[in-house]
Amino acid sequence: MGMWLYMQRIVIPHQVAEAAIHGRPRGNLSDLYPRWLGARELLLRGRDPYSAEVTREIQAGYYGRPLDASRPEDPRDEQRFAYPVYVVFLLAPTVGLPFETVQRAFFWMLLLSTILGVLLWLRVLRWSTPWWTLVSLFLLTVGSPAVMQGLKLRQLSLLVAALVFAAVLLLVSDHLSAAGSMLAMATIKPQLVWLLLLWLAVWTAADWKRRYSLASSFLVSMTVLVASSEMCLPHWIPRFWQAIQEYQRYTGATSVLDKMVSPFVGLSAALLSLAMTGLICWKERKQVADSEAFARVLCLVLAVTVLVAPTAAPYNQILLLPAMLLLAREWRTIRERRVGSTLLLTLAAAATAWPWITSILLAALSFVMRPEAVQTFWTVPFWTVWLNPVTVAALMLLVAYRGSWVATAGRVTA
Repeated sequence: MGMWLYMQRIVIPHQVAEAAIHGRPRGNLSDLYPRWLGARELLLRGRDPYSAEVTREIQAGYYGRPLDASRPEDPRDEQRFAYPVYVVFLLAPTVGLPFETVQRAFFWMLLLSTILGVLLWLRVLRWSTPWWTLVSLFLLTVGSPAVMQGLKLRQLSLLVAALVFAAVLLLVSDHLSAAGSMLAMATIKPQLVWLLLLWLAVWTAADWKRRYSLASSFLVSMTVLVASSEMCLPHWIPRFWQAIQEYQRYTGATSVLDKMVSPFVGLSAALLSLAMTGLICWKERKQVADSEAFARVLCLVLAVTVLVAPTAAPYNQILLLPAMLLLAREWRTIRERRVGSTLLLTLAAAATAWPWITSILLAALSFVMRPEAVQTFWTVPFWTVWLNPVTVAALMLLVAYRGSWVATAGRVTA
């Protein structure tokens, strides 16, 4: 409640006030809108969603008017349609409805899928919790900055996470063909699934006879999606590639590591993280899908994905959920290990708790102080948001590497 009150009473009023002072436009400000309008124009009117004309219409809805390059105070983010064309197939049932109706329905769908994601991963991790712990996990997840921002913006990252989590459950349940199709649809945000797909390709190749159906269903599904997109919009791939390049330009998107340190140090840390992850994945490639080791590697891969993804938006941190649940389950074991693990766990817990503590305090102050005074501190709950991927990924690397090394040593000893 503190996090949501903080958003409603402090962050949004601050943004409205800043927009009024600087003459910045404000429309529906929904990240769903560019994708929805692009899908509507393509499916109902045959228009190119990547075109400049559709982009101006998107800006008119998102910001309230098209952006004007001659106005220095206008937002830099041009809100272009920067997704693969096949995202329109997901949104096709909604294109005939008013956007306000779609936006409300999408909020509840994302909220429900996030809660189900917690249940799903508790099952994957085989963590049986009492009801009060389960309710706490629901509330803490929905009250996290990542999920709060994703819900407010109607971000498709939450939908991609739901597709990935569903695919994981299907994998663990030995429904490989269905998992492959689900993963193909999750590629609407390729930057969030490429590392997972690479790991699953290695895992599939390690036991091709039993696992080939995962690869075949994924490839068939991708072929259908790409071919169907080509029928809807011929030569869409070059347009999509250009849209990605333009997105990097007008958003200035960088990874979490680049945002925290210099690009050179960030790149070095990213390569080191990927190398360690690759080593662990290679050692665990023969694990069965319903094993503890397989679940541990999945949590690691998703955590490292957030760390090295080229966009550092907080809502992408929904992919940290599996790793954070695993670490919460194992916190006593981690604490009993080396001092470094204990300190890292403490830092991760502090970084995670900081937004909740400070948002509660600011929300309470908003009832007794002048709004302008409280809004001055609106960034405080987000001070540690960039630490979460770093600490969680580092802990997962330690936990996964130790688990892999111990298992290997045990097999050698035996």
